[in-house]
Amino acid sequence: MLKCVGTSRLDLLMFHSKHSRLFIFLSFSFSLTSQSRQHLEQITSAGPRPVGSQENEVLTVGYLLKQIEDIQVETAAGPHQLTIDIQRPTGTFSIDFLGGFTSFYDHITNIAVRLEPKGGAQHLMLANCHFDTVANSPGASDDAVSCAVMLEVLHSLANQSTPLNHGVIFLFNGAEENVLQASHGFITQHPWAKQVRAFINLEAAGVGGKEVVFQTGPENPWLVQAYVHAAKHPFASVVGQEVFQSGVIPSDTDFRIFRDFGNIPGIDLAFIENGFIYHTKYDTANRILTDSIQRAGDNILAVLKYLAMSEKLADSSEYRHGNMVFFDLLGVIVVAYPARVGTILNYMVATATFLYLAKKASMPGHGGGRYVRDLACATGVALLSWFVTLLSVLIVALLVTLLGRSMFWYNHFYASVCLYGAAATGKMILIHTLAKNLYYGVSEWKLGDLYFDVSLLLWCCSLVWLTQHGLCSAYVPMLMVAFPLATRLLLAKEFKHRGASAKYCVLYLLGLALPYVHFMFLIWVVFEIFTPIMGRSGTEIPPEVVLASLVTLATIFLSSFFLHFIYLVRSTKRIMAGLGFVFTIMFLLVSCGLFFPYSGDLDSPRPKRVFLQHTTRTFHNLQGQVESRDSGLWINSFDYTGIQHITPHIPEINETVRTRCREDRPFCGYPWFLPVKFLSRKNWYIPAPEVSPSSPVEFSLLSKEETSWGTIKMTFSAKGPSHMSLYLMPHRGASLSTWSFGDGTPRFDLSGEYFVFYSHGLDAPTWIFWFEIQLFAENPDPSGPEGIISVAISSHYFFGKDRRTAQLEEMLHRFPTWAFPSSWVSTYDMYRY
Repeated sequence: MLKCVGTSRLDLLMFHSKHSRLFIFLSFSFSLTSQSRQHLEQITSAGPRPVGSQENEVLTVGYLLKQIEDIQVETAAGPHQLTIDIQRPTGTFSIDFLGGFTSFYDHITNIAVRLEPKGGAQHLMLANCHFDTVANSPGASDDAVSCAVMLEVLHSLANQSTPLNHGVIFLFNGAEENVLQASHGFITQHPWAKQVRAFINLEAAGVGGKEVVFQTGPENPWLVQAYVHAAKHPFASVVGQEVFQSGVIPSDTDFRIFRDFGNIPGIDLAFIENGFIYHTKYDTANRILTDSIQRAGDNILAVLKYLAMSEKLADSSEYRHGNMVFFDLLGVIVVAYPARVGTILNYMVATATFLYLAKKASMPGHGGGRYVRDLACATGVALLSWFVTLLSVLIVALLVTLLGRSMFWYNHFYASVCLYGAAATGKMILIHTLAKNLYYGVSEWKLGDLYFDVSLLLWCCSLVWLTQHGLCSAYVPMLMVAFPLATRLLLAKEFKHRGASAKYCVLYLLGLALPYVHFMFLIWVVFEIFTPIMGRSGTEIPPEVVLASLVTLATIFLSSFFLHFIYLVRSTKRIMAGLGFVFTIMFLLVSCGLFFPYSGDLDSPRPKRVFLQHTTRTFHNLQGQVESRDSGLWINSFDYTGIQHITPHIPEINETVRTRCREDRPFCGYPWFLPVKFLSRKNWYIPAPEVSPSSPVEFSLLSKEETSWGTIKMTFSAKGPSHMSLYLMPHRGASLSTWSFGDGTPRFDLSGEYFVFYSHGLDAPTWIFWFEIQLFAENPDPSGPEGIISVAISSHYFFGKDRRTAQLEEMLHRFPTWAFPSSWVSTYDMYRY
């Protein structure tokens, strides 16, 4: 994240009431200084900081310790005491991320800083950031800036003249990118962890902008209330929380570890803007705007201070139960109320809506169920228009895909709105214009009134459904029902006497302004997050289908309370002609390839992500002899376009060298760093000379024995670079019964395979592990021709002299400027037993 350190001044008046303590901040400034910017630049100047590298374990750790020790000396005479502890944990756990796998870490690094009153503190608040990065990225936003912000917050709190009521732990963790390992090491092993009552996690899924609260809890509504009360620049959405926790976004944070393994509640904040350069070489300090750092510093300091002074932190379990509905209005204020209040409010609005519709059904002239029949037919027309519109736009998306123009909008988002938005809007208007012609002898205002009721009914049904399923996001349809209903009731006479007059239109739009502005803001956030994700979601998910669906759904939702205008106006020919013209021109431009998906423009890069490994693969038979061996450049494209734009620049990378998965080999026989082969099934392999790292993997079977309970126990040793992946594939008639990882029970069987992710810091010992195999009747002979299990281990050299080869360097220089090839050296060794 962003780097931010500086001086701060805070004058605080405290007012006491019978039941609570209220803090009013009279003046506050979180001023950046040259030293603040230097923190961020100093951390990122080391370059990429993968776990195990000197840059991560020595340079960055040394710099952070120096800054913290300076604060310790500076504040020694104050009312607080500051304790520093360097933790090097070793541990293992299983996680259901990326399909599920098991993690093992050894001697990774945590810097834990405990700030508390000099008399000590029984209850602690935790603030967490991470200073490690993925390979090939300097990681300014993810997550150096957060560590810089935390340094300044630590400095500010330590210099307070008024002691805090509770302590605060500032955790600078050095192994988050290794799938949340360092946070697990702290929360499950550090002695301070037992006193932690709540936490704030600082993360990034983009570069800059506002940091959004996208997860809270579980339960513990007092945390949301604290954020609402204290944050200077609030930006929060329960919609984001429920979307993120649904799993549709392929990402996870330390929040999950603290929640699941520490059983403590917290707040998860992240920068989300400009996710196009997240985890790339472009994530540099100069792209972090001062305003972003300022906002983050203001919010985190204020919220941490509020919580560290809060009486609720001391007995958080008393305030544990219940959830909160929370959302901000354009980042100005946050609205928050208990979920149970939201449920009551939702049902009240739904009841009012059904009463409104029931009253209309009982009005004179609507006898015999005529209004109900008309409403049902109109609802059918609306639903049919939605289905036909979505189907039509998806056909357009399919045509774009077949023409080889996928992701044309990646660097030109407006083009997707013009193409898919025009198609969706035009189709909706066309269907309702045709439907209008079927109504003979019905006045325009009655049709308009009827289709307004249809929109109200559909939104009300979604409100009831979401509320019944316990989703706090039900507040959105609640707003989209309450405001239009109130507006219509207030304008009933104006509408009946004048129809769609200018006055009616203006007043109607004013009545819908608040829910529509908020809903459009949510839509913007959705596109801000999902558009960049399409550039790293693999080769199997068709991005045109995803984006076309999102644009169409946004069009359907936004048009809902404007559909009745189609029945009020005399003609829609000009509107449809205009939309048809926009769609036709845009489709022709897209078909001609005018919109190239990627950009190497340093001011606004939109890079294509490619993974490149120079690897040597060795396969052993049941007798331990080398069965086959090869070497090459293994290439993964992490978006749907594959290599179609790369081949013209590097002709050797073409469909003739595309790989095929060998189902008899663990993970297809390739060195997957993480278990993501289901996301990227299209890979390419170009023959190249063997790699010869200076510290090759040492892998051996230490023992194989039959246990008294009828299993076969195999013990192995492995020693190699800081990152290795272990793949286990039991053969037919055999299964893993227990192992030395996680809680001892093998989990997350991925189509008959198990994945274990391993990493270590400095001076780690040899990795020793074991597992037991249970044999079944269909394979009674473990010495048969197939054996009982295939074991493979891959090594990944992310830093140092082993990271590069001459062939890799030569290939990297041939990639176009708009591509970001993340590269390293690896090996893959497979054994059968």
